[in-house]
Amino acid sequence: MINTRKFSALRSFGEVAGELRRQKILSFPLICFVVGTFNLTSAHVMAQNDVPWTYSVDALQPFWRTDVVQRESVLFLRDADSGEARASVLFPVKKIVSIENAAGSVVYKPDTDYAFTVDSREITVPAKSDIVTKLPADLRRPANSQKYRLTHRDGNGEILFGAMLEYHDMQTWVTYEKADNDWPVVMPTFDAAKLPRTIELLKLAKPISIVLLGDSISTGCNSSGWGGGAPFQPAYQDLLREHLAAHYKTTVTLTNLSVGGQSTPWGIQQIDKVVEAKPDLVILAFGMNDSAGRSPEEFANNTLEMISKTRESLPDSDFILIAPMLGNRDWTTLKHDVFPQYRDELAKLCNPGVALADMTSVWIEFLKRKKDWDLTGNGVNHPNDFGHRVYAQVLSAILVD
Repeated sequence: MINTRKFSALRSFGEVAGELRRQKILSFPLICFVVGTFNLTSAHVMAQNDVPWTYSVDALQPFWRTDVVQRESVLFLRDADSGEARASVLFPVKKIVSIENAAGSVVYKPDTDYAFTVDSREITVPAKSDIVTKLPADLRRPANSQKYRLTHRDGNGEILFGAMLEYHDMQTWVTYEKADNDWPVVMPTFDAAKLPRTIELLKLAKPISIVLLGDSISTGCNSSGWGGGAPFQPAYQDLLREHLAAHYKTTVTLTNLSVGGQSTPWGIQQIDKVVEAKPDLVILAFGMNDSAGRSPEEFANNTLEMISKTRESLPDSDFILIAPMLGNRDWTTLKHDVFPQYRDELAKLCNPGVALADMTSVWIEFLKRKKDWDLTGNGVNHPNDFGHRVYAQVLSAILVD
């Protein structure tokens, strides 16, 4: 039976999710219902002995600009015969600063728990290490054994689905100094002319209103704060809100209208709610669910209609269009070829007042250097804590001078 009295003081989805987990009654469909009903941003949930998440400017420093990559996620896969495990980071390593479990509660020992070669991207874990490692078979399930059919592209069973923090608990954080800064992707830079209303308000330290409209990624899914587990990192939108408020020393109001499972036609139907919040900046974050069958042209037309309908009432509103991360390329449902086409169509819509946050190109390069299981929050189409931080970093690069 649900202990309803414990819910009386809970004010956010993260807090509700944490209590539901403690009462052992939380399932994935219920999570989706809660997100869809409350439309709340992710919150910090902690047990008695856990350290709460605190804002740090270091976490929002763009990974492509800094000499030290903060807490990049990897998942060490183990060889069944030797017991040795391996994973790769984004850049060649000059020095390991720290390797921690994804909760941030355990710091592993060099030489004993891991080894690396300077100028290499690969980290190895010996058989007797305390670092969490997994066999490749651990990331698969038999066909038709899960609630959601996630057929693997090679036909050998299904991708393991992580409804909450299953992948987070298997992953490890690596903080390291780069041996070089080679990053071929063109990344966003600050330009006040791209978002004139928004930047003017921020520079004047005036209160600003942001509306986020998107799918389950933008509800905060699979960030540790959303899942109610350490280190309770907020999802990308809340990281962005905190960063803007701290940098510009102003009040940033975020209205999150995102709902899991939705795509651009649904987004068009929500514009009255968008207008009701009177946003200075609207962030549109669709594409993951559209990719199952929507053409790039239709995706672009739907996005343009959302912009046009909003500006009928709020002509000065700015927009950021997020070209989404890539889902797991081994999942048969996703059509990976369409993501770059979506990105290109969104780029055509950009002009003064409309900017592009190109997560697609970032993820394409990520997957040249790492594996999907290093970056995923649920195994198929959500980012983990590191991915949410990168989302926030890309958006911050557009908005913070």
